[in-house]
Amino acid sequence: MRKIAIITGASRGLGRNTALKLAARHIDIIFTYHSNLAAADEVVAAIEALGGKALALQLDVGQVASHAGFADAVRAALREHWQRDSFDFLVNNAGMGVHAAFADTSEAQFDLLLNTHFKGMFFLTQALLPLLADGGRIVNLSSGLARFALPGYAAYAAMKGAVEVLTRYLAKELGPRGIAVNTIAPGAIATDFGGGTVRDNPEVNRFVASQTALGRVGEADDIGGAIAALLSDDNRWVNAQRIEVSGGMML
Repeated sequence: MRKIAIITGASRGLGRNTALKLAARHIDIIFTYHSNLAAADEVVAAIEALGGKALALQLDVGQVASHAGFADAVRAALREHWQRDSFDFLVNNAGMGVHAAFADTSEAQFDLLLNTHFKGMFFLTQALLPLLADGGRIVNLSSGLARFALPGYAAYAAMKGAVEVLTRYLAKELGPRGIAVNTIAPGAIATDFGGGTVRDNPEVNRFVASQTALGRVGEADDIGGAIAALLSDDNRWVNAQRIEVSGGMML
């Protein structure tokens, strides 16, 4: 029986790459998209081209009131498409970047980051927990910015620090069910995240490369592959860990 992963925010960027990496390992995918249905359909088609099964469901992770309905939709999809009552992996990936100095960060910006990166993933994980199979896995996405500090990311990094603490608590509380919970913390990645600054701004790109031991910025492939590897049976004993995937940034 093929395993099933749920990935939030997988119509683009790291989530999309993770979905394709897992599909290449014969894992079926349920993923969320925020608003771009055309991009989500492209991901479904790419997974099906790999011989897998995929389903895209719309979700704004930051809208906690919608989580119960989303869990019901997942339950119905599992029964209809897989004849199952559970899934195996949850990857909490959905998010966005906000760049603002601490002194200039507005309450609206803070709340947007809080609701999506921490409160939303907290309560979405809670809503999906009854459907997660015993012996399953959870991967939460953090950031290298929770370890090193760059001006303009105080609020964003604070949310990711909270995610890292929550990861350890989830590992402790879900351990009796055999569920392992870990954090992947990417460094700066050349995607459209945060407006595509790392990818599209040559000055930023050069700066990141100069601060990275391996001498370049990260690519989505670097992260999707790491998540897929972490979810493999070879890493079943890895639990409650923060794994930074940054090429050695800011050492």
